[in-house]
Amino acid sequence: MLPASVLVFLALLQAPAALESPPRAIRCEEVKRLELSLVSTRHFEVCVSPGLMTGFRFDTPVTVDLQEDVRFEEVMSGRSSIGLVPPKDMAPGERIRLTAHLAGGESPQSVTFTLVAHRGRATHQVEVYRDKRTRESLLQEIEQERAKNQDLRAQLSQSSGLRGLFLAGALNHTGVPAQQFSAKMVREQRSDDGLWVLRGVTYRSDNSVGVKVDLMNTGAESWQAAGASLVGPTGETLEGVRIGLAEPISPQQMQPVFIEADAASGIPHGEVTLRLWGVDGRTTTLFKVTFPQSVLHQDEATRSRAVTPMECGRAAGRPPNPEATPRAHR
Repeated sequence: MLPASVLVFLALLQAPAALESPPRAIRCEEVKRLELSLVSTRHFEVCVSPGLMTGFRFDTPVTVDLQEDVRFEEVMSGRSSIGLVPPKDMAPGERIRLTAHLAGGESPQSVTFTLVAHRGRATHQVEVYRDKRTRESLLQEIEQERAKNQDLRAQLSQSSGLRGLFLAGALNHTGVPAQQFSAKMVREQRSDDGLWVLRGVTYRSDNSVGVKVDLMNTGAESWQAAGASLVGPTGETLEGVRIGLAEPISPQQMQPVFIEADAASGIPHGEVTLRLWGVDGRTTTLFKVTFPQSVLHQDEATRSRAVTPMECGRAAGRPPNPEATPRAHR
């Protein structure tokens, strides 16, 4: 059952008073670009992850002081760059300081980076500009963003809307059946560290099943999906599981999460267990999840209908005779 603290929180969601805004979570960017001449701070946070390389590039010669450098798997220094692979035992949320001393200019400058550990997420490159960026650097970023947008548009044009379902072989004349979670299923969930499903819906297409859950993060850190599983009553696991989440769920916020898996008509049989976990290890588990049955899987007798003369002509190999089709009386 949901703990009393969560029930109280759900009640507060309906109240007119606004909750206090949580601290903003760190954003793990693929490439982080910093222009020191445009910002007042000299202290920045950077996502790192054990096993993943993070590189720093500067537009001026630099010397670096790295806290606990002997723990790192790799540290590679150049005249104006440094690359590092964090320690294998660096726990999620652990912080290590890196200070860069920039040479040149009218006066020496120092920049401090706090390396924040995450599981499976890291900033791959940090570009630091002491002065304003060059025109070439700006044009390069514009081209990179343009290429990303073109790829996204191409993917959306192929996969969005009913056309995408049709091309994927998932659409038939019965549509996509859906059914809502029961209140008992929501109450009996098992969750870790402030991660709760508030409601949900299951779906079925011709070749897959899906679950949409409204996931509430009542923890102190953002939550990013890492994986999911759907396991049947006899231990069989659905294949091809994929997750849809627009962005990490910030503390005290709710977002819909979509989980989909490959499944033929009538599969899975009976109730399944849904387990959803994040990169920080936090997990939520829902039991006795069921999916709606496709109309095509139901008894043929319930879907029988009269056959028109036009269809009879097609079945016999003769061209249909429009005059044979009954007309409505005026």
